[in-house]
Amino acid sequence: MIPVLLADDETLIRSAMATMLGLEDDLDVVADVSTGEDLVRLWRARVDGGLPTAVAVLDLQLPGIDGIEVAQQILAMSPDAGTLIVTSHGRPGYLKRALSVGVRGFLPKTASAETLAAVIRSVHDGGRYVDPELAAEAISTGDSVLTAREADVLEFAIDGSSIDEIAARAHLSPGTTRNYLSSAMAKLAVANRYEAAVKARELGWI
Repeated sequence: MIPVLLADDETLIRSAMATMLGLEDDLDVVADVSTGEDLVRLWRARVDGGLPTAVAVLDLQLPGIDGIEVAQQILAMSPDAGTLIVTSHGRPGYLKRALSVGVRGFLPKTASAETLAAVIRSVHDGGRYVDPELAAEAISTGDSVLTAREADVLEFAIDGSSIDEIAARAHLSPGTTRNYLSSAMAKLAVANRYEAAVKARELGWI
């Protein structure tokens, strides 16, 4: 059996994934949690307890540390671990960052249960899987100068949301949100957050 740990802050999606994967004869969902911090704690407990290395299935956008940061911490503890990102925000910049830290699977939440199960088996065996459409898009766009959090706040800014609204959606304080937006605006050499969001979207970074 392949032990699987899930992290997704959307309860319905997390429960559905756990249920679907639980139907597979060779997969065992040993835990499903809503935050990256909880998954890292569970992973550390498994390592300390000498339990078999699991596969981590991670949402990209989690409250607190994001899925890529979770994968990075897991791989620091278990370099041979299989980690994969399942996301509705498949931006090329995120894919490149995920691959750079050692994530071995990256697929959209629109993928079928069969595909997800197959990818879990593949990364457990040391293989890799990247959604073909996202891979093609990543190849065609340049490297993003934005950090993951800067990209997050810009994505929430593109519809004209206020600082407080962006902060709430990104699970950040208003002050931290302003800092990320200011940094992104400086990197993109624009005058305001909306222009920054539009430019980042045009470049394929959000």
